[in-house]
Amino acid sequence: MANRSVHNHNNNSLHGSTQMNEGYALYNVGVDVNARHSPRQNGHQQYPQGYPQAHQQQAAGQNQQRHRQQPGPQHVQQGGGNAGMSDQRAKSVLREAVDAVVNSFAKHTQGYGRVNVVEALQEFWEMKAARGSELQNGPLVVYESVPSSSPPYICFVTLPGGSCFASFQNCPTKAEARRSTAKIALMNSVFNEHPSRKITDDFIRKAVDDAKKSVKGSPEDEQNPGTSLGAFRFMLDSNRGKSMLEFQELMTVFQLLHWNGSLKAMRERDCSRQEVLAHYSHRALDDDMRSQMALDWISREQETPGIITQQLNAADSEIENARLAGRELRFPKEKKDILMLACSQIGPM
Repeated sequence: MANRSVHNHNNNSLHGSTQMNEGYALYNVGVDVNARHSPRQNGHQQYPQGYPQAHQQQAAGQNQQRHRQQPGPQHVQQGGGNAGMSDQRAKSVLREAVDAVVNSFAKHTQGYGRVNVVEALQEFWEMKAARGSELQNGPLVVYESVPSSSPPYICFVTLPGGSCFASFQNCPTKAEARRSTAKIALMNSVFNEHPSRKITDDFIRKAVDDAKKSVKGSPEDEQNPGTSLGAFRFMLDSNRGKSMLEFQELMTVFQLLHWNGSLKAMRERDCSRQEVLAHYSHRALDDDMRSQMALDWISREQETPGIITQQLNAADSEIENARLAGRELRFPKEKKDILMLACSQIGPM
């Protein structure tokens, strides 16, 4: 069981935001390591309104210096001319993006390298609460350290809205693991504030068009909440104005219901998709839901011995891949927590 702690530091609020490349990332909000993290328009870096001019100029010079130092792609994907990335190159781009965001907060300390990212992350969410954001459990940021007697150490952080991130580097100390976790969470929190990360009419249209091509749906399917495409459209419409991370938190509930077999069971009881969506769209993921899912997996383990171990191995792999890529990982982490809860009730396996 991971050790939980809450960081709540009261200090001056942080200001400013930046942008993450917009894309079809409804189920996997986080960092796209195959994309540039410095959005541009007409060849120029775009900054949020009110971002200090001096910092823009300083950042521009740093970006030019980094771009001159960057090597070209190390391999090309087969079947086309699109440049790909080696694993090492992807990690390098991720570190660069995270450091760029942390550097933007240097004005709140005495210089780069001395930013307290743990405090900065807490201050960011306190700022959001002070500005009227509805946070069910307040602006508290919760950290969980994975028990280990030797490096690399791993730490998770759960943000007030429910999104979860983890240390994306191989950290030699527990303190460094917490800082690494705070860095990636801070970057995603800041990116999430940009208007391009909001669910708008234009975004809904593009997302539904992409989904329609994927499932070869018809315009009639899109307007029918009883179809998968219509249900997807219904969820987007219901969350218009929310951010990508807020929508991801809702999607995590439905991902877990699908993984657990609950959605299939409700269909067999003739519950319509619209009824299910309307009910669970307003229900938070809580201990009661986790306990019920754990009981379901205990029953499956009795029918198919070894299935929980198989699912745990899969969840561990998903968590590790998402962690190293800097992606949001609440879904696989919740799966693991539910499975571990089931194991605790079964006993030694």
